[in-house]
Amino acid sequence: MRISIVTTRMGDGGTTTLADGTRLAKDAPRIEALGQIDELNSVIGLLRTEPMDPGLDTLLARIQNDLFDLGAELSIPEHPAFAAAHVRSLDENLEQYKAGLAPLREFILPGGSRGAALAHLARTVCRRAERALVALGAQATVTAAARQYLNRLSDLCFVLARVLNHRANHADVLWDRALSPRVARPPREEGGTRERGNDGSEDPRHPH
Repeated sequence: MRISIVTTRMGDGGTTTLADGTRLAKDAPRIEALGQIDELNSVIGLLRTEPMDPGLDTLLARIQNDLFDLGAELSIPEHPAFAAAHVRSLDENLEQYKAGLAPLREFILPGGSRGAALAHLARTVCRRAERALVALGAQATVTAAARQYLNRLSDLCFVLARVLNHRANHADVLWDRALSPRVARPPREEGGTRERGNDGSEDPRHPH
């Protein structure tokens, strides 16, 4: 199969065509989800330009192909291209890469090495793609495997950010409580009772 046509001019009016021939507005939830997944694939491609061992590069290449398959599934509704095996494979990768990391004792901020920062960028774009997929699922069929895959992939990107920092001899960038200004709590009512909101519910900021 040869794909040589780039410009069709059919989308100039704000609509586009799915692989099954259906035309949709370019801001339709299905098109939004497709765009988010495409952007995620691009960010992972950018991440792969960073120095890394062949095993990790192979994993990211497989993920790019998985995301292309996910896009195909969304482009041809009712023809699933994803299965539980895709999710199980990511679960195995998660356990593999987590095994060599020290336990977390504080929140981590994006940063450190460039590779780690790009992995965090991929994580946040993946979360956005997941939200778009959930929004689509409110009005159309979205397979459980597709949702689970993106959920798991964002976790894997977080782990890979730590792995890339570790291999580049960069420490994880930790959230520093001391850098945040202290916020004074409002005073409690006399007698130590909990304050209540406008609806009469207890204010959780004031524990017993």
